[in-house]
Amino acid sequence: MRQLGMGSALDTLCGQSYGAKQYDMLGTHAQRAIFVLMLSSVPLAFVLAFTGQILTALGQNPEISYGAGTYARLLIPGLFAYGLLRCLTKFLQAQNIVHPLVVCSGVTLIFHILLCWFLVQNSGLGYRGAALATSVSYWFNVILLALYVKFSETGRRSWHGWSRAVLKDVNLFLSLAIPSTFMTCLEYWAFEMVVLLAGFLPNPKLETSILSISLNTMWMVYTIPSGLSSAISIRVSNELGAGNSQAARLSVLISGIMCLAEGLLVVIITVSVRDVWGYLYSNEEEIVKYVSIMMPILATSNFMDGIQCTLSG
Repeated sequence: MRQLGMGSALDTLCGQSYGAKQYDMLGTHAQRAIFVLMLSSVPLAFVLAFTGQILTALGQNPEISYGAGTYARLLIPGLFAYGLLRCLTKFLQAQNIVHPLVVCSGVTLIFHILLCWFLVQNSGLGYRGAALATSVSYWFNVILLALYVKFSETGRRSWHGWSRAVLKDVNLFLSLAIPSTFMTCLEYWAFEMVVLLAGFLPNPKLETSILSISLNTMWMVYTIPSGLSSAISIRVSNELGAGNSQAARLSVLISGIMCLAEGLLVVIITVSVRDVWGYLYSNEEEIVKYVSIMMPILATSNFMDGIQCTLSG
């Protein structure tokens, strides 16, 4: 979540540079973001390495803590890959380059599904295989995007190799990245704290399973307004960088209408599938029953959160 928030600073910096036709600054901003995100990922890696012990110290179930700790340690390589991925994605999005991102993400998705199937089912690694597949898939996606930037005309225009200039004006990046990080992290932590508290309930396995399914559903739906948020942020930055304030205002209005329409559609679908959605995750009737109860609440939350997310962009 920290990387998600810090990477969002590039929406403004790269977006305005592209709108002002300062193409050489795009690569500088992206490299500066990579430098900061990689450096700040080191302490987070230590936190992931000791996640199991931290959860146990907080009074969580030892068995669940051990599994979470093992899973978190295998995600450490993916932590650095995700930081790179966010920077490369924002670097390309700011230039209105989306088709290569879609293609690379699609190829990565297919690769991830096959890798998950092999590591989880065939290798006997179970949930550990899922974590390992996630880390490998992130790096796979990073390599695909890096190759595109390296050999495409776009990359040659806006990425002129690594420069010491990235060490200058780091405060400019941090002035946007830190507030964005706090805004993103506080939102996500509020939801994750619920899962942590569920571990103290009388039946922690049941409660955490239901909440995990609910949050997984919420994050899956959240990707839609998140995409709208990135689009509006970049579009507004492009227009402001070009000095077109009226076009920026119109972009905000259109995005607001789109997020309302998307939110209503999500509410209708979520409520319609509430009785069967739980079966996608579990065959236990008790879990499915409680998930169906949660779905209308999730529908309301997704609708409001979608508006908040889109307009935050």
